[in-house]
Amino acid sequence: MPARNALLRAARAIPEVAPERQPRLFHARMLVTRAEEWCVEAETEEQARELLAAGAGHRCTPGESIQVEIDSLLDD
Repeated sequence: MPARNALLRAARAIPEVAPERQPRLFHARMLVTRAEEWCVEAETEEQARELLAAGAGHRCTPGESIQVEIDSLLDD
């Protein structure tokens, strides 16, 4: 058993490693500008513009973010 005792002593001699630091969670308030395609059924281009300006229609594609600006960063 001398080998086992030496192994146990060696295990006790190893310094404890500090636990790894966990990444912190940050929240941000961001202003995102996006270009989207909207569709509306209309008889003329003018009518389509009026309907879209009034909020009618639906989004055809989600679009791409073309600008992102961080407004504030909240540290929890």
